[in-house]
Amino acid sequence: MARGQLKIQSQQKSAKKPAGQKKKQGHDQKAIAKAALIYTCTVCRTQMPDPKTFKQHFESKHPMTPLPPELTDVQA
Repeated sequence: MARGQLKIQSQQKSAKKPAGQKKKQGHDQKAIAKAALIYTCTVCRTQMPDPKTFKQHFESKHPMTPLPPELTDVQA
């Protein structure tokens, strides 16, 4: 077991490691997730990742509004 100054240095070194890793992952994950949301609802501006989900959202949340032309041939 390390004593005195070595113990303190070891604790500081181990505390820095996870903090640095969390910083790197956080920004990359957000950027990737935001890039995946490419379809935007014309009524409520909600973003969806694919046309199937977009059509399901539109049919359930906006049943009275006519379907946008890009969703007419999508199979839900």
